[in-house]
Amino acid sequence: MNPSTPLDSVYFITLPEGFKLSPHALQLSPDIPLPIQKKDGDESGTIDMQELTPEQVLSGILTVLAYDRQNEHLDYYRKILSEARPGIKTELAEAAILKTRNEDWDLAEEIWMALHGLDPKDKAIILNMALFYDQRADNYRKNALYDDADAYDSSAEEYYKDVMEDDEDIPDAFFNAGFFYLKKHNFSESKACFDSYLALMSDAEEEELGENGEYKIKRAQEILEKIKNRNLENERFHKAYEHISTGREAEGLVEVRRFIQDNPAVWNAWFLLGWGLRRLGQFSEAKMAFEKARECEGGDESADTYNELAICRMETGDLDGAQESLVDALNLDPDSTKIISNLGFLSLKRGNEEEARKYFMTVLEIDPKDPVAAAELEKLEREA
Repeated sequence: MNPSTPLDSVYFITLPEGFKLSPHALQLSPDIPLPIQKKDGDESGTIDMQELTPEQVLSGILTVLAYDRQNEHLDYYRKILSEARPGIKTELAEAAILKTRNEDWDLAEEIWMALHGLDPKDKAIILNMALFYDQRADNYRKNALYDDADAYDSSAEEYYKDVMEDDEDIPDAFFNAGFFYLKKHNFSESKACFDSYLALMSDAEEEELGENGEYKIKRAQEILEKIKNRNLENERFHKAYEHISTGREAEGLVEVRRFIQDNPAVWNAWFLLGWGLRRLGQFSEAKMAFEKARECEGGDESADTYNELAICRMETGDLDGAQESLVDALNLDPDSTKIISNLGFLSLKRGNEEEARKYFMTVLEIDPKDPVAAAELEKLEREA
């Protein structure tokens, strides 16, 4: 996830007398070594003091704030940075948001960590950290890098909990955490978050809510209604998801089948049943479960339902049906690299390598780091 030894790029030195970071920076203490970011080409243990720049000192401090949280001089370094660059928090936040939008994940994470190290008590930063790790997990899961996705989800959950447990309530923390737990199929936690969000917003005036605030309240209410109507808080459903997602499919299938006995019209349960069966390679049974999910209210609104159904149809030889399902899935989620990759695999099953190549190239245009598409294109080149 992070560089293995990021502090290797930093020297600790005592600055020469009279060295200034900026005209308004505080007087530096000669007794505390300062971190200096190495320049490209610097040899280990050496530095040309005549060429030392303030930027090297500031970059070194940011690296320490990001990766050396046990350093005894952190408060001193924070003070130096804040006085030398008063607008540093805004600069870092804007840079981190831009890198996140561009999916430059490693650099964005480094900036967010430095920002958090600069002001670890700022709840807005903590919430942004949660959102960043949440988004990065989604990206990794989309590319079938499930272990990395789970690790980033774990980090996101820690930051969500941190900001929600603070005495100063931030409504957006509960709203976004609600969607996080919704994604994790932890519907009881999701409900608790959305309930808290609505409670915090109950006294808000219409003028301060604005159009976005009204939308979020309505969205939270809709989700709570669905959780209630579909009985998704049920512990059996949650246990089924936990079992299947952690490789204990047989146990999960027992739980979800019991849930379906009492809740036969819940598409999420049929989807979960199909997912478990598909993971076990029982494609015919899984196909029937996904078809049932599609028939239930809300099931035909999920691109994942159609995508999973397509996989099962491919595996059972129904290539035309798989094509139809993937088109339906793509209509619901046009930029899904997972769905486009499956169109590539379908083309391969039909013997159309040129069409498959185009699909995999499209995936890489959307996400140049997609490992599945890159591997398939490399394989096609070797076999050409």
